[in-house]
Amino acid sequence: MSTWKRDVASGLVVLLPLGVLVFILDWLFGHIIGLPLIRNLDFLTLGVPKTLVPLVRILVALLLIVTLILAVGYLMRTTVGRVFESLLDDAINQVPGLRVIYNASKLAVETALSGTDDLQEPVRIETWPGIQMTAFKTGKKTRDGKVVLFMPTAPNITTGFVMEVDENQFEETGEKVEEALTRVLSAGFAESAHHIPVEEAENPARSDGDTQTTVETEPSGSE
Repeated sequence: MSTWKRDVASGLVVLLPLGVLVFILDWLFGHIIGLPLIRNLDFLTLGVPKTLVPLVRILVALLLIVTLILAVGYLMRTTVGRVFESLLDDAINQVPGLRVIYNASKLAVETALSGTDDLQEPVRIETWPGIQMTAFKTGKKTRDGKVVLFMPTAPNITTGFVMEVDENQFEETGEKVEEALTRVLSAGFAESAHHIPVEEAENPARSDGDTQTTVETEPSGSE
């Protein structure tokens, strides 16, 4: 890859995620301060300076959202809350299409917020002879004792395959969840401490100064 192409790629790697983040934050800011309850409040009559009204609006909105989340979370610890959740699930599951989105979103949130190790522990499974793929434990087992795994697709991890396998059919990767997810999200291009080290070497067959990528056959530090 030529120097200018490498610089463009490096710049995009840094700036593109920042741009997406700024866009999402701007979108959230506009929608939060536009909530009916917040929009209808007259902060000027409450003594808030005009220049600080947008900031106060978003702070009040965030405070209300956090309060609502804590209140619902406390309610879920009671019998009334569990009955309400069950009734809500039953009602939404009666609507075709909507139940798919609701159940997928609920499962994603439960998976992301779960603190158990088995729920997100990355493993490696041989899908075809000589080919291994990354999957994650869900913390569930079938009635016949098989382990339920989720194998996400790359780079879109919101889709994938749910597999039921015996414990001897997969092996633990020894990676952190972040490392495995980063590899899947980056379609395998992200660097990892568990990958074979990669170095760039000069290619004498090319005259434009470009380099090619070569892979070492032995781990770094070996003799």
